[in-house]
Amino acid sequence: MSGATDAPARRGVGLWLLAIAAMIAVMVVLGGATRVSGSGLSIMEWAPLTGALPPLSGGEWRRLFALYQQIPQYHLRHEGMDLAGFKHIFWLEWAHRLWGRLMGVALFVPLVVFWARGRISRRLAARLVGIFVLGGLQGAVGWFMVASGFFPASDAVAPARLVIHLGLALVLYAAVLWTAFAELLPDPPGARAMLARVGARATLSLVALTILAGGFVAGLHAGLDYNTFPLMDGHLVPVGYAKLAPFWRNMSENIAAVQFDHRLLATLALGCALATLSAGVWARAALSTLARGALAALGIVVLLQFSLGVATLLLIVPAPLAVAHQAGAVLLLTTALFAVYVLPAPRASKDVP
Repeated sequence: MSGATDAPARRGVGLWLLAIAAMIAVMVVLGGATRVSGSGLSIMEWAPLTGALPPLSGGEWRRLFALYQQIPQYHLRHEGMDLAGFKHIFWLEWAHRLWGRLMGVALFVPLVVFWARGRISRRLAARLVGIFVLGGLQGAVGWFMVASGFFPASDAVAPARLVIHLGLALVLYAAVLWTAFAELLPDPPGARAMLARVGARATLSLVALTILAGGFVAGLHAGLDYNTFPLMDGHLVPVGYAKLAPFWRNMSENIAAVQFDHRLLATLALGCALATLSAGVWARAALSTLARGALAALGIVVLLQFSLGVATLLLIVPAPLAVAHQAGAVLLLTTALFAVYVLPAPRASKDVP
């Protein structure tokens, strides 16, 4: 496939991949809602095929409820819950898993059709097969995460496994979105605006790190402490930041350190994005309309996401704001990826971010 005759085919593939990226974004938000509601441990079985069907009889509902009653979370959080209460938390986790299965179908079936019709190159097909395999791995990692909540004295999944699951979702999302950009905008009108280009890449890195740090905040429920901003219990750096030994344990197990790291990375991402926008304004004449628009969107979204994060903290993590904050993280990652894509130097490789 090459030349102008490829344009309709590439556009079709690109739009399909954008739809897959949108499904992944919904999946991330569903995962956030599942975590906030405490629904993630309600399904105790790993059944990739048969699990697509919900319980179809009263006996099956009672069997699954009995399994849930055996894990620590039931006794620590939901002691005395009846079957109706179990159904309430079950449906959200089931929808989360079903959406993952639908994504697999939405990726695999069009991939086979496009490939059979010769609408994608071998190189692109190989990349898409890799993305499909990565999606399957994400399902296995999801179960690996859920299983950590079955341990004695545990009422939630292990924060480290939560972050692994979230990180792999970000990698999958970025890979799909970047490939969609490459099909829809095979020759982005980049300009040699070095500061803006470097700033966009730095912002993307900081946004990704901030989201991963947010995974530890979510896993430890760290947002329920230190609900002031910008100080934490009257200090810029909380007193208990390094209370665990060895020191590296603080990065994932210490509420004070985990929340501070997330705040610090978010602030750095905000500053870097605004500096990048300023560099774009300075080099305005050298940038395309698309690049200027991407930088403006990055500045707006990073301000909205930072404000939403502060509001979520000050209001002690109300569920709607917590889910909105996770959705905002996906939107910010999207705008940062797009800014990086449209700001390369002419003829620069667009195969990797």
